[in-house]
Amino acid sequence: MTHVLDVPQIASQPGIQTGRAAPADRRLAYLLSRYPAVSHSFFLNEIIELRKLGFDIEVASINPPDRAVDALPPTELAESSKTYYIKSVSPVRALAVILKVLLRRPQVFFRGLSFALQLGGWDLRAKLYALFYFAEALLVGEWMVRRGYTHLHVHFCTAVATVGMLTSVAWNIPYSLSVHGPDEFHNIEEYYLTQKVAHAKFVFCISEFCRSQLMRLSLPQHWHKFEVIRLGVDPARFTPSSRVEKTEDDIVDIVCVGRLVSAKGQLILVRAFASLLAQDYMVRLTFVGDGADRHQVESYVSSHALNSLVEFKGAQNHEQTRDVLKSADLFVLASFAEGLPVALMEAMAMEIPCISTYIAGIPELIRDGVEGLLVPASSEEKLASAMKMLLDDAQLRRRLGAAGRKRVLSLHDLATNTRTLADALERNLARNA
Repeated sequence: MTHVLDVPQIASQPGIQTGRAAPADRRLAYLLSRYPAVSHSFFLNEIIELRKLGFDIEVASINPPDRAVDALPPTELAESSKTYYIKSVSPVRALAVILKVLLRRPQVFFRGLSFALQLGGWDLRAKLYALFYFAEALLVGEWMVRRGYTHLHVHFCTAVATVGMLTSVAWNIPYSLSVHGPDEFHNIEEYYLTQKVAHAKFVFCISEFCRSQLMRLSLPQHWHKFEVIRLGVDPARFTPSSRVEKTEDDIVDIVCVGRLVSAKGQLILVRAFASLLAQDYMVRLTFVGDGADRHQVESYVSSHALNSLVEFKGAQNHEQTRDVLKSADLFVLASFAEGLPVALMEAMAMEIPCISTYIAGIPELIRDGVEGLLVPASSEEKLASAMKMLLDDAQLRRRLGAAGRKRVLSLHDLATNTRTLADALERNLARNA
């Protein structure tokens, strides 16, 4: 089915750039939850690499950057200056746009409103949120029309994709998804997962596990839309650092990078770390990241008098995180729920021996005993045992570290995977034009 924007003579409207070099199958708008963001650096990498390959991409972000403008590195600052921030639109301006759509394009307004009112069932709170998402969808669609974009791509299948789906329905603009998990797999009704898949023209999955979950939760008639497109890291930026071999008298540095939230299992990690100290291992633990569970983890550290050996660095940008990783001897991610963490790929690219858990897409990246060690999620004892195994065997650390980088180069090279993404976008955009 061909989609046509419900606004006539798009190219002649004020604010629309004409004469662009990029063909239709290389032009699209991205809708993201927050851009730029410390924990979502892959958004930035993907967009920049696609532009290098000749794609014309502009970004709308529901939320502003996660740091003050003066704290953004130059590349992120440049991106923020040309990003359309939905929640930063003044109430007066937003109301003016909504009224303009109602008066000039009533079919757009009422088509979107009707669909929004179908969401949430009898849950009044969910229905109210749907109306807020509808208002944001009107702003997104108006921005796309003004900028001359006719396809919308959304990362994550959470609330941001609800806005994307409403934009698609209201404005009759095709949209697509990049799905990561795990939240949308656990809250399929809250996130309207089946409806989003049904309305999407195509869906990229970051792992085979991700695709399997979408197949589990959607009708077989939509399975042809699903394609695995893996995320990537730049191995030229995340390179092995020269490490001095630790002796028995040296402190071994263990690093964990990730949001401090319950899904990441940091409390299990710090408990396993405490058990290593009780066995007289010379270790130190550094957390990079911030989140709702930070207070809980810090309380455990304080109550067990571990403050001198556990450091919380908070949220760090890409360069700062890389600097922390340069001094890491082990990287541990004790996650309970994941998509497929980029932080794990970055550590492996730096030849840091890694320990993680048998969940989601992680076993697609790490084969236990080959590129790292995997333990059952939630097992404090087995996590501690895996860390002891690496602490006791420097040769094993070196072997797993070297194999980890080779695995990343094979499966998650940013340039290679971006070319795969570019081919998939061109193919699907041409087919759905």
